[in-house]
Amino acid sequence: MWRQPLVLRGIHGTILEICKHDLLIFCHAVLPLALALRRCSRKEHRMSFNPFMKKLGLSVLDRAVIVHVDDVGMCLSSIEAFFELYDFGTVTSGSLMAPCPWFPEVARRCAARPDVDVGIHATLTSEWKGYRWGPVSTRDPDSGLLDAEGYFPRTSEELQSRAKPEAAMREIAAQVAMVYAAGIEPTHIDTHMFSVAHERLIDAYISQAIEHRIPAMLPKPDIAGFESIVAGYETRDCLAGYLRELGEKGMPLLDAVVAMPLDEPCDQTETVKRLFGSLKEGITHFVLHASTDSPELRAITPDWESRVWNYRTMHSDTMKRIMESEGIVLIGYRDLRDALRK
Repeated sequence: MWRQPLVLRGIHGTILEICKHDLLIFCHAVLPLALALRRCSRKEHRMSFNPFMKKLGLSVLDRAVIVHVDDVGMCLSSIEAFFELYDFGTVTSGSLMAPCPWFPEVARRCAARPDVDVGIHATLTSEWKGYRWGPVSTRDPDSGLLDAEGYFPRTSEELQSRAKPEAAMREIAAQVAMVYAAGIEPTHIDTHMFSVAHERLIDAYISQAIEHRIPAMLPKPDIAGFESIVAGYETRDCLAGYLRELGEKGMPLLDAVVAMPLDEPCDQTETVKRLFGSLKEGITHFVLHASTDSPELRAITPDWESRVWNYRTMHSDTMKRIMESEGIVLIGYRDLRDALRK
């Protein structure tokens, strides 16, 4: 049954229109956010125990970690590494790059494996020199989504200064639609190079999470490194308030975002052991960019060795023992999605 659209305004005045009947309860919870966001209050809020820990059946002392592979589908090596690590058991989730040439292959594999926890890696940038990709929704230069070569901009800063919010919204929606059309039920949405971390683009990202009732990769504003993630914001305090309000209205927020290094072309076991050991209680998004070694990968990116070591480090029994000894509770975005929908 379809009803009249539910309309709300996002942080930059963008109209977020949600029509599906099964989203009404969730959206009514988010609707009061509209007025609060427009006020952009600077009042400090203390971020308390993550409510999704309880929904997941975990205690206040547990350290829940989503071990997440970014850039799946950028190249064949990324696809092979993700599936090997997922089946090995040291990775719990990954996200797909719909605009990339290898998307049809990863989509085929994921559609045949409904057990695999995968989401959408919302992609609005194309960073490499000789291997590029562009929008799936437009070829119009006025959209601000194309550089002089006809691809996505290379940097988040260039994108954020040029992209029209409505064009970004259409593009991310088109990428999400591609994933669903491929027969994949995504567990979440996250962002390539944090490119949506800007007040002009954040609504394009959040709107898809709301419409499809999936978690977005969103940190609490008091996490370490938050200022570097949102460095492009004109009103950082306002956007920190945006995240707080989203959390209060039922959107899952992460207690930490941690990444394996891309500047360490060697065994990273000790680095990962140190990272796991330093994690605090709550939900952590632990990122890696795993790839198997191949001539294609070496031709694409100068950090190929680190990506290969991301893969090799996680593909070891030693890593399983480290996770066990540290008491890490492995979860995936499917767990968060299912908790969100209850």
